[in-house]
Amino acid sequence: MPDGQLDKAYEESSRPRCVIFRPHALAACATAAVMASLTACSSTGTFDEVRPSVARSDALVDAMAGPPSTNLGAALAQSLEPVLMGGDARLAVAVLDLDSADRKIASYQGDALFTTASISKVNILAALLLQAQDQGRDLTAEERQAADAMIRTSDNDAANFLWAVIGKGEGLDAANERLGLTSTHGGPGNRWGLTRTTAKDQVRLLQSIFHQGLAGAARAREGLDPESKAYIRELMGDITEGQDWGVSAASPRWSLKNGWLQRSTTGRWVINSTGQVTLHGHRYLVSALSSGHASEHGGISLIERAVRAAIDAASAHARHKPTGADAMRPPGSVFSNHPGGRSWRRGTSS
Repeated sequence: MPDGQLDKAYEESSRPRCVIFRPHALAACATAAVMASLTACSSTGTFDEVRPSVARSDALVDAMAGPPSTNLGAALAQSLEPVLMGGDARLAVAVLDLDSADRKIASYQGDALFTTASISKVNILAALLLQAQDQGRDLTAEERQAADAMIRTSDNDAANFLWAVIGKGEGLDAANERLGLTSTHGGPGNRWGLTRTTAKDQVRLLQSIFHQGLAGAARAREGLDPESKAYIRELMGDITEGQDWGVSAASPRWSLKNGWLQRSTTGRWVINSTGQVTLHGHRYLVSALSSGHASEHGGISLIERAVRAAIDAASAHARHKPTGADAMRPPGSVFSNHPGGRSWRRGTSS
């Protein structure tokens, strides 16, 4: 168990590093599992421009209003309506079409704060690579071994080690200022899994990793270099079987990192998934964050439905066709026996 954690069931602690989920027979259970409620949530999505500069302020990421027919934020909110029926969990989703000319983040509750759990491990690795770039060095053999285990199998001991290397929360926050994350703050002390973030910030982090080009000299100096980006993408495209749910529900071509955490104070689950998928020739960055689930399986089911809805909305918007959580399935895809419902298997980095 990570030192100083508040939660006795913190992430994968006291369980095998490779989490094996129960058979598909639980799908019926998952279907009726806790869904996120619209209580205290607006039904209106937002549509936010991704600026080319690395450092940004809240004022630089303004909502872009528009008519419902052309506003992906509104389309996203409409697509999520079936997912949000009933239950008392919280949900936030953000999506960005990397191949769209307008380069905007669409989101539902995109500025709401959530606990990261293990999705913060991607952020830890980005901070480590930025520091190594500044020092003009490669990762050590020990750092590389830890990075591989931290991302591919979500190893907590590896995360503890690298969290200390980067300077814990202070080091993470310094890296995030350079990467353009305005609402993400490192967890206290050794508690990297209690880092707080938003769905939009997670898409900004993904953009710093998956965007193929450099937006001017400032990004070349301040952001991740091409080698660092490629390394993170490689690891996120090779997640161990059993932990490759979530974002992978939207397409068989994926790169992702998931987080799951049961809070000891409430017994409720934090379930998060973030990554890139490729569908119909477009690359999409997507982040789905949630909390307050009665069960792990129910949370996974919600996240996978939300991701499918978000990518379908973005894909339909890109092709000017109606949106819907069940529309536009990739041809020839195979469903897996996953407790959260139908999910695409096995991913490749793209």
